[in-house]
Amino acid sequence: MTKLNAEQKALVQEKAREIRVSIVKAVTAAKSGHPGGSLSIADIMSLLYFVEMKVDPANPKWVDRDRFVLSKGHAAPALYATLAEKGFFSKDELQHLRKIDHILQGHPDMKHTPGVDMSTGSLGQGISAACGMALAGKIDNKEFRVYSILGDGELEEGQVWEAAMFAGFYKLNNLTAFVDYNGLQIDGDITEVMSPLPIGEKFAAFNWNVIEVNGHDLDELHDAIEAAKAVTDKPTVVVMHTVKGKGVKEMEGQAGWHGKAPSAEECEKFVAELLEV
Repeated sequence: MTKLNAEQKALVQEKAREIRVSIVKAVTAAKSGHPGGSLSIADIMSLLYFVEMKVDPANPKWVDRDRFVLSKGHAAPALYATLAEKGFFSKDELQHLRKIDHILQGHPDMKHTPGVDMSTGSLGQGISAACGMALAGKIDNKEFRVYSILGDGELEEGQVWEAAMFAGFYKLNNLTAFVDYNGLQIDGDITEVMSPLPIGEKFAAFNWNVIEVNGHDLDELHDAIEAAKAVTDKPTVVVMHTVKGKGVKEMEGQAGWHGKAPSAEECEKFVAELLEV
């Protein structure tokens, strides 16, 4: 198993910080959006796009690229910030988030946004599409891998478990799903709304390889992705223990920041905090 080297780690950390800054700025400019669950996945997004995945910003539809599906589509600011940082489109576009006649809508749109592999928003549908992509890859004897991120609140959707059953049955070892387990959804604590726990045990029951990690520890995340590649007979789910609003102390662990935009003054303060060395 290859390890994350110091140069890679430094790059991913810097890009994750830039992604978080862009998330805060974009949601502020839009005056709406979902900062909390976008900030919590910045580390895995940075690692996937700047170390792990085979993608080409100059050729977004490259047939042999790795695929990524943001099943928790409301966290689109994280995906857009990552794609812009990678060079799929100008970072200037981030200031037009959720604006009519621009390419970055409130949820990912594969028809108009370069680098988006699947339109998502209705929870549960993204992981289902990712399963289809993975099965197609196996049928076509392709070597690409499929990655998808789900929210822990999203696991309350029955469609997620239909997809899990499908992936386990077809032994989709080219599929790696990540659960953003920050414990909070728009209505509060997941255990008080409709508890999806225990997460790992449920996926294991559907014949998934289960790995639990600190979702902000780059070494643990990288090792989990590498371990998933070594599995030959089942899909892998990486249950990431994360902090909603990670990086902005005022947002961290607060359900109230699930779908609320910062004010201009808050944005300035939050960006300064993120840029502190």
